[in-house]
Amino acid sequence: MEITVSGGRAGQRLDVFVSEQWDEANSRSDAQRIIKAGGVSVDGKVVSRVSAKLNENQLVRVTSKSDVVEETIIASNIPLTVVFEDDHIAVINKPVGMTVHPGAGHIDDTLANGAIKRWPQLAGIGERERPGIVHRLDRDTSGLMVIALTEQAYTRLSEMIFNREITRIYTALVHGVPDSREGVIDAPIGRNHHHRTKQAIDENGRPSRTHYKVDFEIGNFSFLEVQLETGRMHQIRVHLEAIGHPVVGDQVYGKRASSMIKNLNRQFLHASKLEFVHPVTGEQLSIESKLPTDLQHALDSLA
Repeated sequence: MEITVSGGRAGQRLDVFVSEQWDEANSRSDAQRIIKAGGVSVDGKVVSRVSAKLNENQLVRVTSKSDVVEETIIASNIPLTVVFEDDHIAVINKPVGMTVHPGAGHIDDTLANGAIKRWPQLAGIGERERPGIVHRLDRDTSGLMVIALTEQAYTRLSEMIFNREITRIYTALVHGVPDSREGVIDAPIGRNHHHRTKQAIDENGRPSRTHYKVDFEIGNFSFLEVQLETGRMHQIRVHLEAIGHPVVGDQVYGKRASSMIKNLNRQFLHASKLEFVHPVTGEQLSIESKLPTDLQHALDSLA
């Protein structure tokens, strides 16, 4: 397909334009997949960013699906703890140590691999390597994640995440006691200029806000309820370290004194509650996850 952008479509996102103009696209996800696979060019230059904005008179060319080789995510028989499921969504209680989607060093052992095995229809929903996934958890963070099982749910959940309509609450144990029993950490986050795999407070970074409340103190530690307003990579860990109260056991952002807690081999951070309106039925959902056994034992050892 080759089509010139009319004045009425100037400013439109590339994925929206392709999904509406390309006969082979059955959904916006189809458009996003072909864009990310390198099958779309604008004025002769391949564009892989789905949110790229178009200008009037630009020439958009889309390659046929059959001409673009796409790898298929491997379906793996990985047990998943599903705490809520209907025809449109599922909420999974992710264990510590599980990576959410394939990447370097993780090809067939991720949550996404297990999800595509359990729900084969996910193959056509969302991004190819992240089927149905609208938000993520760090590998060493356990807890609740919602995934979309239908295109309708995926589109709406993505909008809800963007519009901050999903309440995501975490449980964290941190070093020290914050001066205020509750507060908001409002500090932009961007890539660490010295360590590319880390994030850092950066005045030129993306706006980031984290709410916290001290539930109780135990020795030299505080047990917090943390709520994300935005959802940047490593946001909670970066923000808590920035105010001088890093997450216990965090080997990247807060190494100090973590050996004081017996048998704790990971960061004490757990996605403990999700609250949102069902993206299709409109039902109000509130789903909770108790502390995993290892975190509960670590907490008990401080009593």
